[in-house]
Amino acid sequence: MPASRFLPHSALQSLLDALTARGYAVIAPQARDGCIVYTETRHADELPWGIRLEQDPGSSRTIKGTHRQAFAWANGPQALKPLVFAPSEPLWRISRQADGYAVKAAETPQRPLAVIGVRACDLAALAIQDRHFLHGPYPDPRYGARREGMLLVAVNCTHPASTCFCASTGDGPEAKTDFDLALTELDDGFVIEAGSAEGEQILAALPLQDARAAQVEAAAAGIRHAAESQTRAIPGRNLRDALMARLEHPRWQEVAQRCLACGNCTMVCPTCFCHAETEQPELDGSGSLHSREWDSCFGERHGYIHGKQLRPEISQRYRQWLTHKLASWHDQFGRSGCVGCGRCIAWCPVGIDITEEAAALLK
Repeated sequence: MPASRFLPHSALQSLLDALTARGYAVIAPQARDGCIVYTETRHADELPWGIRLEQDPGSSRTIKGTHRQAFAWANGPQALKPLVFAPSEPLWRISRQADGYAVKAAETPQRPLAVIGVRACDLAALAIQDRHFLHGPYPDPRYGARREGMLLVAVNCTHPASTCFCASTGDGPEAKTDFDLALTELDDGFVIEAGSAEGEQILAALPLQDARAAQVEAAAAGIRHAAESQTRAIPGRNLRDALMARLEHPRWQEVAQRCLACGNCTMVCPTCFCHAETEQPELDGSGSLHSREWDSCFGERHGYIHGKQLRPEISQRYRQWLTHKLASWHDQFGRSGCVGCGRCIAWCPVGIDITEEAAALLK
């Protein structure tokens, strides 16, 4: 890690203070209701110190450990997606006027956010979301307003969950690009480096120490261990042709017998971006609110077109999700839509494992 410095645990509050002083609202992880969630944070002691996450297919729970670290866990159900692509938001309101109707666009809050604890897999997912919402022919202004000025403080993973497989997708566990600051946690503090000019200015405001060679090596060793200890893997980074050749494979029917079509996997996935638009008319006919909300290819309305349900069976919906994520995504973005975070495995109520399904289809 070139130009690395060291920030003791006791000085972590200075990072939050420096971010606040520069006008950012600080978003950081906290342990709540048996999981770890991102929420606005003012004090470093609100972080999940001493907490570990135990995750398996269909299971996630927090455990109080004996260590004194704030980031000794992989990821909770949230990623960066809810902060830039709102789960539900108004787009415009139509009001009845004496001479007709008036349409007014809904305002999008523009509040600079600094997010602490971003994992490498979520940086990779954010890059995909940016391509979809910002770099196409029709950039999304609401996404852009939230994305603009967002400062990202990455934390390199040293404690992956059993559901993690980012090493096989090439998206982790080390954050290498697209961050402003990157931290690697040790028992007594963080090896820290800047990844942008804004990050350099924030470093200048912190009471840093020179990172000793032993600290730098310990940080690197922790990252290596995180990659080597992952037991799950996707069987290849480009499965497009192989999966498209197996659209009639009997495995689709087998997984459909377990799948509830609840959509949990798409809600926690950091790269899924499907949405639906809804109309909420006033009861007195005075107007209507037009909104956008997250949708899922597992839902009935997603495959409904002009009186026909294109995917009436759960097997067809699961096939749509998996083949889009791992196959046709290459046509859109030149890469897979899976970043190896493992959230879909942990938060599936019946524990369906995407790595297991891909391997079975390609067996």
